[in-house]
Amino acid sequence: MNYRKLGKTGFSVSEISLGTWQVGGKWGEPFSHANADNILNAAADAGINFIDTADVYGDGESEKAVGRLVRSRSERIYVATKCGRRLQPHTAEAYQPAVLRQFVEDSLRNMHLETIDLIQLHCPPTEVYYRPEIFELFDRLREEGKIQHLGVSVEKVEEGLKAIEFPNVTTVQLIFNMFRQRPPELLFKEAARRDIGLIVRVPLASGLLTGKFSAQTHFSADDHRNFNRHGEAFDKGETFSGVDYATGLEAVEALKNVFPVNQPLAAQALRWVLMFDEVSCVIPGASSPAQILSNLQAAELPPLTPEQMKAVRDIYAQKIRPQVHYSW
Repeated sequence: MNYRKLGKTGFSVSEISLGTWQVGGKWGEPFSHANADNILNAAADAGINFIDTADVYGDGESEKAVGRLVRSRSERIYVATKCGRRLQPHTAEAYQPAVLRQFVEDSLRNMHLETIDLIQLHCPPTEVYYRPEIFELFDRLREEGKIQHLGVSVEKVEEGLKAIEFPNVTTVQLIFNMFRQRPPELLFKEAARRDIGLIVRVPLASGLLTGKFSAQTHFSADDHRNFNRHGEAFDKGETFSGVDYATGLEAVEALKNVFPVNQPLAAQALRWVLMFDEVSCVIPGASSPAQILSNLQAAELPPLTPEQMKAVRDIYAQKIRPQVHYSW
């Protein structure tokens, strides 16, 4: 396993880490404690030392599973969780320091931990990034020992750029993949200048970049890839990176021609993300221990060639950029 510095946190984290949105099983299935424990322990066994969760994943069950892992292992495992998405309705007005404080304390109870290594605002409405009192709260929580560091999980480049103006923000979590190529234009440069750690989520565009989907692929009724394609249920842009499904399939077929036929596109897509030195870690999900090992194949691949990098840029420019570039 290779490790990279997570910005000004100083943490040395596995460049391929783990996101736990689906840690209990495939989309739509009931949360499985046994499966969650198996996945998390397989990750730790493989050298993954950074786990990203949230209080809304499995209605708190994901946090509980992460807490069990940390308490049962001797290795240093960094825990990142998120707060804010429990707000109903999820509006800027609902973001209040007292409510967020309660969410942090609830997460500590869920995980049976004394402190959270990294707490992240969970994709709040853009207006929240213009409210200093929200960010000041986390200075108080750090003084109390309840958190170590503050980060943000964002939907838009604009939000990331605004968030890192606050000196206590140490990380930005964002969508970055072959179908979401805007961040390096400015955000990556500013993050590097301010020593901000970059955590990359949705690196496979909700599975599109595995190369395993087709026009005939069926997603169950309770799978977000079925019901949230246009942001009906939560943020537009999270599902398939905001790309039209049919267009995404066309681009995937073009991408398959860029890489050797014996190398999975998913691994190449993860390796592409790691080509950017500003990235601290990428957090693909896994619904089984086998998927952990599959994700880790990317770390063993050679760097993409300049020709391959150009081909990926060209496919994005021709097929994806007109649809989504300026949306996120």
